[in-house]
Amino acid sequence: MMKAHTFAHLKAHRSGFIAVFVSVFCAALLTCGLGVLLESGVRGGVSPHLYAGADAVVSAPQALEVKEDADQPFAERVLLDGDTVRKLDALDVTVVPDISVPVSTAEGVVLDAHPWNTAQLAPYSLTDGRAPQSRDEVVATTGAALGERITLAHGAIADEYTVVGTADSASVPSPDRPALVFLDHAEAERLWPHQNSVTAVGLIAPEGVNAAALARDALAGTGAEVSTGTARGGIEFLDAGAARTQLIVLCATFAGLALMVSMFVVSSTLSLSINARRREFALLRAIGATTRQVHVMIGREVLLVAAAAAALGAVPGFLLARFLGAQFADAGVMPTDFALAYSPLPAIAAFLICVLTARAAAAIAARRPAKLDPVEALRESESGPAKLSRGRIVTGLIFGAAGLGACILPAFLPGSVAAAGAGSSALLLIFSVALLGPLLVRGIIKVIGGPLRRSGSASKVLAAANAESNSRRLSSAVVPLALAIALGSVQFFSQSTVAAEATNQSIKGVTADLIVGAPAGIAPALLDSIASVPGVSAANPVVRSQVLPVPSGEEGGSADSAIAAQGIDATGADATLDLAVTEGDLSALTGDTVAVSEDGAFTLGAKVGQRVDLYLGDGTLVHPMVVAKYGRGLGFGDVTMPIETLRRHSTDALIDTVLVAAEPGRSAEVQQSLLSFPSIAALNQDQFGAAGEDQRRMQSWVSILAVLVLLGYLAVAVVNTLVAATAERSREFALLQLVGSRTRQVRAMMRIESLMVVGIAVVVGSLIALPPLMGIAVAVSGQPIPAISPAIYGAIVAVTAVLGFVSIAIPTRAALRKNPMDGVRNN
Repeated sequence: MMKAHTFAHLKAHRSGFIAVFVSVFCAALLTCGLGVLLESGVRGGVSPHLYAGADAVVSAPQALEVKEDADQPFAERVLLDGDTVRKLDALDVTVVPDISVPVSTAEGVVLDAHPWNTAQLAPYSLTDGRAPQSRDEVVATTGAALGERITLAHGAIADEYTVVGTADSASVPSPDRPALVFLDHAEAERLWPHQNSVTAVGLIAPEGVNAAALARDALAGTGAEVSTGTARGGIEFLDAGAARTQLIVLCATFAGLALMVSMFVVSSTLSLSINARRREFALLRAIGATTRQVHVMIGREVLLVAAAAAALGAVPGFLLARFLGAQFADAGVMPTDFALAYSPLPAIAAFLICVLTARAAAAIAARRPAKLDPVEALRESESGPAKLSRGRIVTGLIFGAAGLGACILPAFLPGSVAAAGAGSSALLLIFSVALLGPLLVRGIIKVIGGPLRRSGSASKVLAAANAESNSRRLSSAVVPLALAIALGSVQFFSQSTVAAEATNQSIKGVTADLIVGAPAGIAPALLDSIASVPGVSAANPVVRSQVLPVPSGEEGGSADSAIAAQGIDATGADATLDLAVTEGDLSALTGDTVAVSEDGAFTLGAKVGQRVDLYLGDGTLVHPMVVAKYGRGLGFGDVTMPIETLRRHSTDALIDTVLVAAEPGRSAEVQQSLLSFPSIAALNQDQFGAAGEDQRRMQSWVSILAVLVLLGYLAVAVVNTLVAATAERSREFALLQLVGSRTRQVRAMMRIESLMVVGIAVVVGSLIALPPLMGIAVAVSGQPIPAISPAIYGAIVAVTAVLGFVSIAIPTRAALRKNPMDGVRNN
């Protein structure tokens, strides 16, 4: 009996339940897509290439173990020491130590060079020629012919080699990975900067021998890791581990935001749908239906609709994950050959989350119609609730106060915590507006309603009267539009504000005339040659890496996110860099010392004269003393160390760039002279600033892409909500026509209401976005002036306005096509 009643109600209120279905469907799609990416951060990875034929690969741990959180990958490769390798030599397996050095061709193409004996790990087989037997011989895997003389540069120091063989493997390498070239073992050892260490060791076992088990037994207690299967790819390609961590962090953050927005949208849609049935619930209460019966009826209806919508919406979520994965790969968040992990878990999670969210939202939305006494229910069925409850008002004020308080955090606290607080305040303000929307809209209507009533136009008078008497309904149309404007503005312009300040700091901070770089890095031995070029007054080498902080007194404990670091030569810093030192002396940056930015000092809890605990890029724990603090951390990283400290602990031990100061008037001459070095590229200040800006724009594109997906969901939700809200008024339109209003006048009235809805949404959404953006601007630049693009802001407003107008106009026209008497009878 109850089942029959449920289906009858669904059929009778199709439009309202279609709106609920669409909201839950989109929420499930988004949740499942993000769930796939989140799972891929745990189980996804890259298939091995050079190590594809190894039964097991032994390496040092490439990430810092973090308690109750995702492990933090090190920025550089953690090497395996020679003692560990010697323990493996006693095993009944073939032990193949591997080392890798970057080299570049004359055309600037970067290759990975390995000793020839590692070819058996893939395995690579000779297709022509022979193995290299001297230091000037190589085996090529692509792009070179047998007998050809080629130039390969390591650290921008070029050498000539003869191709004595070509090789191929059954494992197909990714076209986006550097091709391999095999050197004679002695030549590879000469180029390898880390003595008595290797990158990893491949093990090839005879038939029936478990190489992984033997290695784990032999290395018990050493800390070395043994990888098999696809995990070997994470050892061969370190960017796979970094990609997993980035996916977990990004998707967890984005999923949290998406989940809150989804809950908000589903809840508001359900409230609108249930509110449209006030007369039905009033009659049920009047004929004796109990509170529990109303709750059960609404719950069953919503469960049925939500279950169907969530089940159907989760399926295309896998396609969304594939699309997002491709976009993230293009943006550099993860390698293009990173394989996503697919399983039923994200779909199941999306189904459960969306159904439970819809059921909880239904219980909340049903509270008022279910508990009202019959007389009050009948009164509200015509006029709506008289006023907002005290609890709702207090909750809205608390959210608003908390949001504004979070916005001003950067005025009192430095660092990323304050900036994150300011950014998250947008959601608090949105929740506040959602709760207090009817009061805010009523206040605005009182201001703009007067001129409309005095205009003498029937349509304007009707629009003003409708808006004033139904501020709650108008608010339900305003809030989703304001949410889209606020969320889009905060996400877009917080990125542009940070990028603009980073570019500003990098341009102002580089006082050098030229920046010298090479595709595969610059060898330290080349620095004297660069400094001796006629016209060069100073040459400052720079190495870039990342460090991990260690909580005070908790070595090996949980770490925060990685901190950008640079290594410089303090003796040449004055002529090439201006980090805006605020305390201490940068010239003291030698030996066991470090300089930190103001934000970095706050994050690390460091003061000048104190020591800080840091993990370097290769996992080495150091305790340098802080000798200076500076202001331009956003442009140059929050940690600056002596160059040798970072260089010795980097994977290739090469210099990333050299900042060159030229004598007055000789910059162009120096630039031409530097171009005579193999593989060297020299940029001027403007070109360097543009290159840095491009890199930051690429990184911020990831966040923008995620927001675009979320805004797409919001656009569907906005249309869904406005269509449902307008369709609810078919009885009102019918009554207006029956008392003499013309169809043209009703349409004009709705156009004016549309204009009011869009206008109020633009104002409210912009006002919600402004405080968080000002807070973020203060956090990164000290000035409350965010970088807002008029074109992007105009596009956000224009798209929102079009959605608002169309979503109101189309259902209005559809309602006015019906016979007014039918509209009254059917509603």
